[in-house]
Amino acid sequence: MHSSKLHAIAVFVARSIVVGLAVAFVLSVFAPGLVDRLRGTGSAPATMAGAQTSYARSGPVSYADAVSRASPAVVNIYANRVTMTRPAYPVSDPLSRRLLGYALGPIRQQRDQSLGSGVIFSTDGYVLTNNHVITGADDIQVLLDDGRVAQAQVTGTDAETDLAVLKIAEHNLPAIEVAGDASADVGDVVLAIGNPAGVGKTVTMGIVSATGRQLNMSAYEDFIQTDAAINAGNSGGALVNALGELIGINTAVYNKPISSGLGRAPEMPEGIGFAIPVATAKAVLDQIVKHGHVIRGWIGADYADIPPANGATARQQGVVVVRVVPESPAAQVDLQVGDLLLKLDGVAIADQVDLRNREAALAPGTKVRLEGLRGNVPFALDVVLVQRPAPSTTGA
Repeated sequence: MHSSKLHAIAVFVARSIVVGLAVAFVLSVFAPGLVDRLRGTGSAPATMAGAQTSYARSGPVSYADAVSRASPAVVNIYANRVTMTRPAYPVSDPLSRRLLGYALGPIRQQRDQSLGSGVIFSTDGYVLTNNHVITGADDIQVLLDDGRVAQAQVTGTDAETDLAVLKIAEHNLPAIEVAGDASADVGDVVLAIGNPAGVGKTVTMGIVSATGRQLNMSAYEDFIQTDAAINAGNSGGALVNALGELIGINTAVYNKPISSGLGRAPEMPEGIGFAIPVATAKAVLDQIVKHGHVIRGWIGADYADIPPANGATARQQGVVVVRVVPESPAAQVDLQVGDLLLKLDGVAIADQVDLRNREAALAPGTKVRLEGLRGNVPFALDVVLVQRPAPSTTGA
């Protein structure tokens, strides 16, 4: 009897050892990490460290530091205008009302105020904003971040980029810090700071949705598109990166209705705002401060991008001439509508934005060589640029 009990115990122990070895083998093959943790080899802390590293790379928990860095340089702008109105009154007599409708009252003056934002670019009081914010204003006031109100004078405007430079008689102001790498990449986190709807300084967050956007509002467009909320009153405010550095000047909200389909009324798109790249804004500011206006080189022609060839998806490099301004440098060298322009001074022309920006950056009096095709026949023309006239005289 005693012998049989010992035999039973031996069999039980043997079976337990076999089962344990089998389980260990399965775990070592299919869950090696679990085996390491059971052994206490320290792989679990390493995994946690990896998780923390991944989290740290996902972005900051708060953008408060970026806002506190940029916000003092963003101001509210109040532009006051005097407009003339003539109210209409209903005629009291029913018969006269049927014949005459409404009678016009006397012309009266009415004072209107538009709201916008601006960015302080220098400690001695130069403020950049949108031209449409201050157009027609006879009194412009700037509300600073510390509550002070300053009277502003217009240093100069540039309708072609919708920018204006103001000057306030204040010193030691908090100037905005411009991003060292001023480029904006799709997916970058951005913060829009301004005074939407006059409710006071507000910050919204989004990403760069696209770059190089053109809205056909002016000749020089290279907008940054963002889904950060930009509303009326944000115009002229700052678009900054996650470090609080300026990358653009908020300028427009896309307000073109889109079709809803199925006979329903068009809907207004949301989350589409635009900003002028800081490189463009800074160049305009510098010229206005120096000259009082922007000086641009001008060939004297309008261009369009070359459409893709049949069956192609990629756009061709170069531009096609769609208009030649009479008596302009282009007209004097016999540039013609329909000509394809492929190179400027030996460097390939990417598209119409590229050519406009390159000619605008050249000083009037500069001689350039245009190379292209006219009816598949190569040609080259030497053109002496002049200063670009005001938009009203070029028709642009």
